[in-house]
Amino acid sequence: MSANPMIEVKDVYKVFGKVVALNGVSLNVYPGKVVVIVGPSGSGKSTLLRCMNHMEVESQGEIWVDGEHLNGDQKRLNRIRSEIGMVFQSFNLYPHLSVLDNVTLAQRIVRKTDKQTAKDIAMRQLEKVGIVEKANAFPTQLSGGQQQRVAIARALAMKPKIMLFDEPTSALDPEMIKEVLDVMLLLVREGITMVVVTHEMGFARAAADEVVFMDFGQIVEHGTPGEVFDHPQHPRTQQFLSQILAH
Repeated sequence: MSANPMIEVKDVYKVFGKVVALNGVSLNVYPGKVVVIVGPSGSGKSTLLRCMNHMEVESQGEIWVDGEHLNGDQKRLNRIRSEIGMVFQSFNLYPHLSVLDNVTLAQRIVRKTDKQTAKDIAMRQLEKVGIVEKANAFPTQLSGGQQQRVAIARALAMKPKIMLFDEPTSALDPEMIKEVLDVMLLLVREGITMVVVTHEMGFARAAADEVVFMDFGQIVEHGTPGEVFDHPQHPRTQQFLSQILAH
């Protein structure tokens, strides 16, 4: 294991009005590791993920990405964020652009990649996620699962150091969930550093190096999938898993 974390969250608090969304969270994510964050709705999972790329600014504490402090320096922040791929619940594709143009746009604007190189990279990533035949289609012509795979290809095309997934399957019909999780498992095998917020416990067990269970803005339990799922120590984790795994 590398001595230096790829992401370092140090005693982070995030307050929205009177709501404490994050309450003193500390977490290290090491290069090549997959950290899956689980917990009930409203536990702070997505807020933590959004703080990791400064989409939300922490109220207190520090976040470091690849040795650099995320702070208000906009130029440096943009550079750091360009190394972080983010996949959301909603696919956030541009409806007026083709699949290919959706995947090449950020490459050309942020990376200043020339048009042909950007297209070559895009086609390789679309092939990886199993949707290369849809390159000229528009988002409205795709299923939800296909749109999410395009969103993953778009993030990968930027060659990020880190991939963040915020409940990437929660907006999908059940039969489409597997096709997205299969792509994510492929990325796990490639050794990409990933932080995943999900309700898919099967994926967490199969893919995670570490599982983090959050509740009320705090990390309640943190360990390997075997430790957290098979031998949870905290009563709140036990209660949550008994309800989730019973279904």
